[in-house]
Order: sequence, then C-alpha cells, then structure tokens
Amino acid sequence: MVFYILLIIFLLAIIYLLLVPIVFYIDTSTNQYFIKIKGLLKASIEPDEAEIFKIHFKVFFFNFFVYPLQKKKRSKTKAVKTNTSKKRGDKRIPFKKVFRVLKSFKIKQFQLDIDTGDCISNSKLYPIFAFLNFYRGHHLGVNYEGRNKILLSVENRPIRMIRSFINI
Repeated sequence: MVFYILLIIFLLAIIYLLLVPIVFYIDTSTNQYFIKIKGLLKASIEPDEAEIFKIHFKVFFFNFFVYPLQKKKRSKTKAVKTNTSKKRGDKRIPFKKVFRVLKSFKIKQFQLDIDTGDCISNSKLYPIFAFLNFYRGHHLGVNYEGRNKILLSVENRPIRMIRSFINI
C-alpha cells in the first residue's frame, strides 16, 4: 500500500516537472533579470558593491547568493595531468533541432524603446516599428530622448522542449 502511494507521488512529481512553466524575464528599465521555474526555483542577477553582480537563488524557502566572478581559492596540491587525448566523436546537435527547440518558446511580453543617438536613423526606424506594431502587435517604439529599454518575457515548458527535440 505504501509502495503504491510513493509511486503515485513520484509519478505526480514527474508530471509536474514536465508541465511546470519556465520563465525567462529581462527588463532593463527596472534592472530585473531572472529565470524562474514556477513553484521551485528563481535565479536572479542583482548588482553588488564588492563584485560586479551576484546571483540570488530562491529554492523553495531557502535564499542564498553566488558570486560567479569571485576568485576561487587554489589548493596547495596540484593535480597531475595525464596526456591521454581521446578523440571525441562528432556529437554536434543539428541546427534543425536547435531551431525547433527555439520555436517552442512562447514570447509572453515584448517591448522595445530605443534611441540610436542619430535623429536620421530614428526617423528611418519609425515607419518600420509602426508597421511591426500594426501587424505583429508588439510594443516597439523610437524616441528622441536618449532612452533605451527592452522588456522581454519568454515562457516554455520542459515537455514542449523534449517534444520538439524528439520531433513527435
């Protein structure tokens, strides 16, 4: 009886992990950059005074920081390298599969507001952005005030990535 309950809980956890949305979010106006697996994990990049940036992880109820640019302490003993060079086979992923996986991502929100610094270039971009706003429904804008902003929110689910990779 306990075995069946544990098996059902395990299968439900696997189904949840396959269906949970993964969100990539970039907002340059508020300096928010994060990857979130809803209900499980959130990894965000935050500025730091001592280092350039730090990565803030929230896993369930635990919060911790990682400093990726910090120098690691070297151990006093050095590992001896052996000169055994094995020839690796050609294990490249075909471009078609990579493209199919990229197509499985859904853009939830996209806004772009740019100023190129040249009023002539801005004037040339204005009709293109107006055309794209009309037909694609994006929020693209050109300004003459020196503001550059991008907001991008992309979502995907692991089951969609696996399905597009396998080509079902």
